[in-house]
Parts: sequence; structure tokens; C-alpha cells
Amino acid sequence: MYDDLLVPTDGSEAVDRALDHAVRLATDHDATIHALYVVDRRIATASSGELHDEVVADLESQGEAAVGAVADRAAEAGVDVETHVVEGTPDTEIVDYADEHGIDVIVMSPEGKSPRERIRSLGSVSDRVADDASVPVFLIK
Repeated sequence: MYDDLLVPTDGSEAVDRALDHAVRLATDHDATIHALYVVDRRIATASSGELHDEVVADLESQGEAAVGAVADRAAEAGVDVETHVVEGTPDTEIVDYADEHGIDVIVMSPEGKSPRERIRSLGSVSDRVADDASVPVFLIK
């Protein structure tokens, strides 16, 4: 039923909860987990010159560590994993990645923002992914 699962990661503890479910699904279906970190272009473009390059390099380094943590957990469970770090707007890149790589299901955790924070940030990434994805999205709270 599921051959490829996408686990978007930002390196937070919330991803650990989603990853537990993704590993279980991948094990049950002999599926591959795709770990994806998106370097948020909006943060990167807020800086300029040398600072821009430093910010991007730092975010890419954080991304490599985040997908590496997912890969380690998947490998411990004997699950195949692919890791990717891309640049863009997180919700758009997650949905596009799912479409372009034949992902069967996206497994992610909402950030746990308060209603006030959601208004300020125009909703959460997980809300936008759930609204826009062409595949099922499991939101693990």
C-alpha cells in the first residue's frame, strides 16, 4: 500500500513523534522513508552579502543534521531511507517533493503553535501541506 513515505523535518522534537509512526508504517509495508529538510528561502533572503552566505550555510548544515537524525533512526529499524535538503518555501517544497518523487503518504507533526501564533504566521506548514497535498497526510500530534 505504501512504498515511499515522506517525513519532513525541521530537527525538532515534534519530528520524533512523527518519525515513530513513519518507521512503523515503513516497517509494516517494506517502504522507504524520504527525509526532507527545507532551507526556508524567506529566512535566507532576509540577509544580504556575506551574511546571506553564512545564513544559508548554517541552515544547510542544520538541514543535513536533521535529515541525518531521521536516517539514523530509520537505519536502526532496518528501514531504507533517502535524505534531501532543498531550498524554498517549506510547504510548497514538501508538496512538490511528494508529487515529483511518487510519495504515497506524508507523515509529519504540527508544530503545536497556539491559535495566536497561527494567525501571526498565517497558519502552520502542516496545515498548508494537508490542504495542498495530493496524497494522504498523517498529522501526528
